[in-house]
Amino acid sequence: MNGARVVVCGAGLAGLVAARRLAAAGADVTLYEEREEVGGRVRSREYEGFTLDRGFQVLFTAYPAARRELDLDALDLQPFTPGAVIARPGERSVLSDPLRDPFSLFESLFNREVTTSDKLRTLALRQHLGTYALDEFFSGPDASIRDYLRDWGFSDSYAENFVAPFYGGITLDRSLSTSKRVFEYTFRMLSEGRTAVPAAGMGAIPDQLAASARDAGVEFETGSTVDGVEDTDDEARVTVDGESIEADAVVVATDPRTAAELTGVESIPTRARPSTTQYYRLPGGTDLGTKQRILLNADSARPNAVVPLSDVAPDYAPDDAELLNATFLGEEPLSMDDADLADATRTALSSWFPEREFGRLEPLATDRIEFAQFDQPPGIHDTLPDVRAPDGGVYLAGDYTQWSAIQGALESGRVAADAVETDLS
Repeated sequence: MNGARVVVCGAGLAGLVAARRLAAAGADVTLYEEREEVGGRVRSREYEGFTLDRGFQVLFTAYPAARRELDLDALDLQPFTPGAVIARPGERSVLSDPLRDPFSLFESLFNREVTTSDKLRTLALRQHLGTYALDEFFSGPDASIRDYLRDWGFSDSYAENFVAPFYGGITLDRSLSTSKRVFEYTFRMLSEGRTAVPAAGMGAIPDQLAASARDAGVEFETGSTVDGVEDTDDEARVTVDGESIEADAVVVATDPRTAAELTGVESIPTRARPSTTQYYRLPGGTDLGTKQRILLNADSARPNAVVPLSDVAPDYAPDDAELLNATFLGEEPLSMDDADLADATRTALSSWFPEREFGRLEPLATDRIEFAQFDQPPGIHDTLPDVRAPDGGVYLAGDYTQWSAIQGALESGRVAADAVETDLS
């Protein structure tokens, strides 16, 4: 690998991991990124003293790739309390994991949204999934999450009142038509670790990866657009802003649609799951009493969930304010006016907390993300491309070679780097 010329296209999580690993192995690595900043879909920005992530995102600390690729302690992770608050007009109730959150035992035990049988099945499912090896989750027979829950004997009320809004936030699919493999894997991760955000925002994750990549010797070229990728008999070639650049290997780590256009690999999934997240300011001292839990909308999908972010991560907001966000699923919210989105959130909160007044809920910003994840129906993971799917010296790195999650992105970067190192050695 010493002296091998490698070009990485895209500075998202997958590209950053691949670039760092290849540079550490001795390659001469240049990373091209169209934006001026790194991170791809995982980014943060500062606005009037608030830290606003690009859409609502969290890190599962049990992800094996996160533990391997990241310095979790340095991220100063701010954890959510396990479970959630199930909200509907005039009523709120806590449903949590008493094994990880013993203080919620009585609240969860007497939660009327979920039957006792469903609670016992949840504990049995946790024990069952704990016996799996991690490489078993994305193989074997598949089904939708809804069918999987029915096969396990869970009630329709459990699916609708808890799983639909909770996994609506994870899979962006409140209909529960997503592959049960995603449900099983994330259920296991939720059982074994915490859900958290870095104190400085989710953008701290790619920033940490970029810093370690630079330390390994990666040369960054931001504001540079990759126009084409091809493989010849002797080497790979990329075109960047009209200039042809030769390399021993090219790692395409762009978004799925761009990767499909650059490589011609038809098995790259390009059907999208969208999401719309709106951020709000509330006066300082406004305490919704969720104790660092997410509010799930059991009544409708407008919004799917509300998150008291500054209650979880105080540095996300200035001292005199609180930061909330609300996430809306599907295509229609992408075209909704900011004021209409805020009215929907205000109406939901007012119905959940009739004793409170939300007239001072002020929208700060709205993220409309047309491609937040690729769609993951049952069987999709059996059709995803291998990192070597393009010809010759061109490789893929992206969650679309694994599954749509931070774990998938980080893992794909490692797999792509290993493939390049093996082939060039």
